[in-house]
Amino acid sequence: MKNLSPERRETSRLGAIGKQLVIVGALIVLIGVILIVVERAPWLKIGRLPGDFLIERGNWRFYFPLATSILLSIILTLIMWLFRRR
Repeated sequence: MKNLSPERRETSRLGAIGKQLVIVGALIVLIGVILIVVERAPWLKIGRLPGDFLIERGNWRFYFPLATSILLSIILTLIMWLFRRR
């Protein structure tokens, strides 16, 4: 990149930012599709696993998805580990 003119370097940086934005956008769409599928599949108990706490007292409700958080953390850790190996 040292041999490129300043204009060419700026274009190269913009292209890299554009690619990153496309990747982030695709990830957001993928997460949205996953959320729609999870909502429509009653056999998927994401958010209602044993270990997710729900406390209801009158008009007050507290929900803490501990088991779901741990499961998602493990899955995301495995995915990130697989991508780093490349």
